[in-house]
Parts: sequence; structure tokens; C-alpha cells
Amino acid sequence: MTISKACTIAGSAARGGAGIQADLKTFQELGVFGMSAITAFVAAHPETKQGIFIQPLDVIEAQLSTIYEQGDIEALKTGMLFSKEIIGFVADWLQSTAIQNIVVDPVMFGKAGSALLDFDAMDTLKTTLIPQAKIITPNMPEASFLLGGAEISSLAHLQEAARALFELDPEYILVKGGRLQDAAIDVLYDGNTMTLLEAPRIETVHTNGAGCSYSAAITAGLANGLSMKESVIQAKKFVTAGIRRSIPFEKVAGMIDHRAFKLYGEEAVKVL
Repeated sequence: MTISKACTIAGSAARGGAGIQADLKTFQELGVFGMSAITAFVAAHPETKQGIFIQPLDVIEAQLSTIYEQGDIEALKTGMLFSKEIIGFVADWLQSTAIQNIVVDPVMFGKAGSALLDFDAMDTLKTTLIPQAKIITPNMPEASFLLGGAEISSLAHLQEAARALFELDPEYILVKGGRLQDAAIDVLYDGNTMTLLEAPRIETVHTNGAGCSYSAAITAGLANGLSMKESVIQAKKFVTAGIRRSIPFEKVAGMIDHRAFKLYGEEAVKVL
């Protein structure tokens, strides 16, 4: 039996619900073998209060070299890269590979609003990495920052943002509208067709890892040979199921349950 392989290049989240940990759980649940390169460790030191521990480029290079020499990577996603140096290095490395299905999740903020991207890294992200992407998956605040602070607070804004972000030259745009008031509507755009994906809005604060898992689920779908639209629809169902059966934590926002999609079945997602 053969199994599809996917890779994630992202930060490690100590609580286990986001970042590399969420990506690998998602890959496993969707039948994909996952490999990973850690760019940073995200955890709060009790004395110094330092919360992000960036890894040297040679450490990241060693991981990527080890992964790629195994071959057969059907899809790859990037998550938290943080600095322009890491973004530039990853972009250069990707150009030297034959990997076609590249999913770029432009991670900029943590669930509590902490910055996960250096301010001066934005141009590097836009000019070196995003043009290589099969799809980028910004949420509303990330899309706004990519567009220089554009207001994004309605479905019409999401659609405008998708058109504008397409000018950065990825093949597809997915602007996630989980922060809309009435429903969780996402916009998928390929430069010609705009597809809306609507799921019921679930009132909960326990959504840590939802964005990471969404992009990882798209990556898994592409690795398994699904079309982009099929991958995004499956990913939307996967994340909605995880949010509905989230795992609460006592002191911080809890995590989505990555088991939910497999254990409890698909969520209803309208495709418009």
C-alpha cells in the first residue's frame, strides 16, 4: 500500500493545537504521511517572558534537506515563518525543488493577537513566496495586512480582497471569513470563478489551530490527488467538525478536535 506524503514548514506550538502539531494531526486524520521542518518554537518562558524562539537558518536547511532527499512530496504547506530571512530562504529552497502543490498560510497573528510575523518581512512574503503558491489562505486580518490595511468586514469585502490578492500571482486565493457575524463564509477565487463556501457559525472561543488545520487539510487533499475545489471543500468540513467538538482549556482558548471529522462525519457546507 502506498501513502501520499506532505510536508509542513511552520512553528511548533507547545500546547499541541496549532502550528506543526496541528498540521501533522490533520495530515494523519486525512490519510497522508506528514513530515515537518520547524522554524520556531512558540512557548512563553516563565521568567524572561520570551514567547518565540526562532531557529537558525542552518537548522531549517538541515530539516528541509533531510525531508527532500526522501522524495515523493506530493504537497507542502508553509505556516509561521516569522522573519524575512526565513521567508527568503524557504522561497529560494522551494524554487530548487520539483514540488508543485504549495499552500501558503500567511501566518501573522496568534490567537491572542501576538505577532507571528516581523513587520519588515511582509514585502519578502509578497514578492518571493506567494507567487510560488498554488493557493494562499489568509483570514480577514491577514488579508487586510497583505492589502495595506484595507477594510474587510463583509462578504463584499472578502470578494474584493480575493480579486486584489490574486494580483500577487498565486494560482488560487482562499479568503477565510470566520470572523463574519452571520455565517462562516470563505471565498475561493482562481482569477475567473469565485466560489463561496458557507458553514454554520459556531459560537465558541475554542478555535485555536483552526487556520493551521484548514491549510493543512487543503494540503492533504492536494497530496491525495483531489482538485483544488474538492480539497478546500473537504478542508472546510474538517475544520467545522473540529470547531464544533472543540477541546476546551482552562486558562486559554482551547483547540479544535482533529478527530471529529473522522469520528462524527462530515459537516454541512454550502457551496455557492
